Amino acid sequence: MADRMAEKPLKEEPRLARQVGEKAERKLRAQRQVNRTVWLGLGMMGLVGWSVAVPTLLGVLIGLWLDEHYPVSYSWTLTMLIIGLFIGCLNAWYWVTREHREMQLNQEDNNE
Repeated sequence: MADRMAEKPLKEEPRLARQVGEKAERKLRAQRQVNRTVWLGLGMMGLVGWSVAVPTLLGVLIGLWLDEHYPVSYSWTLTMLIIGLFIGCLNAWYWVTREHREMQLNQEDNNE
């Protein structure tokens, strides 16, 4: 009976040591990337905001110019605003998808 008790901790130690090592490695990696994550997040917010705002404002400006030079029964400004907003949303979706893909690749590289 004493032999069984002596064997059990020996079998558990490598698994426990591996788990502790993995947790410590994850914690150290997270501590190294805290500043990068905060600045990256703020940068992405700015990038997404500008990628929507710039095409929308350009659409409004083009629409105002078209309303002034080519008057029609509908509003060019509203039409171009919607088109600019749509283009801006597609642009933001592209950047967020690209960043998400890069984060997944980095995570897979770190796991290997």
